[in-house]
Amino acid sequence: MTTPDRAPDAPLRIVIADDQASVREGLVLLLDALPDIEVVGAAADGEQAVRLVAERRPDAILLDLHMPVLDGIAATRVLTADNPEVAVVVLTTYADDTSVLDALRAGARSYLTKDADRTDIARALRAAAGGLTVFDPRVHATLLAAATAQSGPEPAVASPPPDDLTQREVEILALIARGLTNPEIAAQLYLSSHTVKTHISRIFAKTGSRDRAAAIGYAHRHHIG
Repeated sequence: MTTPDRAPDAPLRIVIADDQASVREGLVLLLDALPDIEVVGAAADGEQAVRLVAERRPDAILLDLHMPVLDGIAATRVLTADNPEVAVVVLTTYADDTSVLDALRAGARSYLTKDADRTDIARALRAAAGGLTVFDPRVHATLLAAATAQSGPEPAVASPPPDDLTQREVEILALIARGLTNPEIAAQLYLSSHTVKTHISRIFAKTGSRDRAAAIGYAHRHHIG
């Protein structure tokens, strides 16, 4: 079952999940006050979050990683398996490479730390609901450091790209792994947005990636980016 397409002027429907009542209630107040966002549920643990998403069918969920009963990573796996149309945006205090990579591999589309402000959070939710990925600067730094550590020294002879990816597709995949949006990729490579979308569709098909988060996980496993 998928959610119907939202009308252009319909608010973005979201669920918030955080085990700290003060944080959860503060996020509800902050985000529900925005004219284009409607908070349709709030959960105190991952199990409640999964149940609320199944009941309320939101466009996106904003969730913490470290929660009781079912933590954020496990909840993300369940959510992306059972409700792939619902965008998962992580909002947590943790920006270490294990937390970030585990969340992305589980299916999270975006990852923010709790020093993000309301504007950043709202932007990430809207972008994720539209299929894009947003990382805050601390997470960007973590991903780049992890990719650098995994890649090791440059090989004397470059290996051919995996899965029949073209050099252009590898280049675009590397930019996706760095968190660039489609317009940013188009501007950097002097391509049209349509061309970038076409390349990304081919990248997803060749790598077996369901979405950008899965493509980022693929890029990290193959030391691309």
